[in-house]
Amino acid sequence: MKLARTLRLDVSDDNVFDLPAPSGEWAISGGFEFSNWTEADLKGKARQAFSNGWYSIESGGRASFVGVCDITEAELEQLRQTLAQTFVECYGAPDIDAAYPVACEEIDQMRSMCEDFEDNTLLMVSRTLTELGVEETYRSRGPQDASLEAFAVHGSVD
Repeated sequence: MKLARTLRLDVSDDNVFDLPAPSGEWAISGGFEFSNWTEADLKGKARQAFSNGWYSIESGGRASFVGVCDITEAELEQLRQTLAQTFVECYGAPDIDAAYPVACEEIDQMRSMCEDFEDNTLLMVSRTLTELGVEETYRSRGPQDASLEAFAVHGSVD
């Protein structure tokens, strides 16, 4: 199974996002955060998060780039639980039972997309606000000489 981790290729995310995601965190598109937005909401750093930011499940931060890599079932289940809890605490879901299937769907969408790419493929997201809502498009850059491990920390330091 595959998912994507945030990458910090330089310090630019510190300058463009209110909450930049650290390198190595598991990420999804995170377009759900913008489902009720209008043009009036697209100002400053919030505009950049909307336009090009991947969502880190662990920190809630945003990243400009993610890299595809393998994920275990245990890691995946932990992410489902974490995202469901975030939906309850930050996005108004009534409880974990209601939030969990939505969290699974968000993660499965990203996992499905990642399965189409080789490990270490770099992914970028672009969003636009249309009359029908948020439209997302994705771009990819194939793996180069450096592996994802050169940029993202896997596991824990404990």
